[in-house]
Amino acid sequence: MNGSEVIEALKKKFREDTDKALKPKIGISGQSIQDWKNRPNITPLQVAGLVHKASLAGARNSETNPIQPVVEFFQIQKRRSPYKAKYQIFDEIVANKENKYLKGLKTKLDSNYGVYLFFDSRGQAIYAGRARKQTLWKEVNLAFNRARGEVQKIKRVIHPKRSQEYKTSDEKARQIVGQAVSLHELAHYLSAYAVRDGLIDKVEAMLVRSFANDLLNIRMENFVKRHKPKSA
Repeated sequence: MNGSEVIEALKKKFREDTDKALKPKIGISGQSIQDWKNRPNITPLQVAGLVHKASLAGARNSETNPIQPVVEFFQIQKRRSPYKAKYQIFDEIVANKENKYLKGLKTKLDSNYGVYLFFDSRGQAIYAGRARKQTLWKEVNLAFNRARGEVQKIKRVIHPKRSQEYKTSDEKARQIVGQAVSLHELAHYLSAYAVRDGLIDKVEAMLVRSFANDLLNIRMENFVKRHKPKSA
């Protein structure tokens, strides 16, 4: 194994594309990374030293950057997803042209894990969630389309969608009834935050409990996760 292979493997593990982005993750300078890439052979002691520096860098980052805003109060631009049957919060292609800001935002959401909040048209929080197993981009769009059943209902009238004559008698017969709706019908704004893995559950619990009387969340999250004891 040579040094270049080690650096490439580290970039893959840390999900970074460039040496510059890798530097703060492993705690060494750009010149040191270049020196590593030029090493034809590496020793166990050199690997141990690199692991130690990466460990110290991780501890520093956890203390100084545990939560980073990805986007705050982003106005959702609902679009049909590539699968047609669902919606996504925006598309980076606008008027047949790539929007650099939206492309960058999607990349950032798709490369980070953390927590997110949906807000209604008044800017009031209506749903809080976490993205720990899937990226923020994937989890946010899943929640955006999730059926909420009895929990998420609004009162409205079912009007014809096809072209037909308007009749007053029919309108009188149309009743105001409760209908289940998805978040994509209610959410107007999104805030998302990249959070260190060990804090994601706790930050989500804080959000859910802080907005307990406003959110549509079914479950009241706890700060301490209770695990079932292992069977003997």
